[in-house]
Amino acid sequence: MKPAMKHSLRGLGLLLATSPLLAAPADTTTLFGINMSKSGDTVSVPMQIIMLLTVLTLLPAIVMSITPFLRITIVLHFLRQALGTQSTPSNQVLIGLALFLTILVIQPVAMDMYHQGWEPLENHQMTSSQAFDAGMKPLRTFLLRFARQKDVKLFLEMSHTPPPRNADDLTLSVLIPAYVTSELKAGFQIGAVLFLPFLIIDLVVASVTLSIGMVQLPPVMISAPFKILLFVLADGWNLVLGSLMKGFYS
Repeated sequence: MKPAMKHSLRGLGLLLATSPLLAAPADTTTLFGINMSKSGDTVSVPMQIIMLLTVLTLLPAIVMSITPFLRITIVLHFLRQALGTQSTPSNQVLIGLALFLTILVIQPVAMDMYHQGWEPLENHQMTSSQAFDAGMKPLRTFLLRFARQKDVKLFLEMSHTPPPRNADDLTLSVLIPAYVTSELKAGFQIGAVLFLPFLIIDLVVASVTLSIGMVQLPPVMISAPFKILLFVLADGWNLVLGSLMKGFYS
């Protein structure tokens, strides 16, 4: 495994490794966040294992929600629906493509999380709580870039949280749902724009087939090859994926 990829995976795992729920005192031995001390003043090992398994269960959903994976999968789904190709490309192909694009976008953020949180923790320069706070700063900056102010205000009102003095005072419990809501809107907006040219082709084909009396043949069967041909001639994959990636780097 390349060092950059290894550091990125470590950075993504910082949320798990430095979680205060799994943190142990400095004078105890830990293994994957589990306190191996036999003293009675700490959480028992079976309970810590249950907590660790719970976090591992929720971790995929959390990572998929707070990364570009959310917007990319929505856009790719809308694109497949607009083309009318049913199950082509398959879900496995779309998910794999979205995953690798997500790694490409989130890798710099994960590297910053690794350098600011994990490395000081490994070098015993910070406690686990301090490393968690430091490691979350790059993620917080990333989420703030794409979370709309309107959505942030909505969740502040819903949680009855007083308005923060600045963006750095926003808690993740408010920032994450605001980011998810903003990404859902962005994904649906892009999907609606993708639908328009293919919808025009469907309308033209349906009008022509009805005017010449071809009512037995579904217009979708005739319009599908034209939509695929238009998408291929326009180099659609390059346009769609390029626009998606530029949206995250702009």
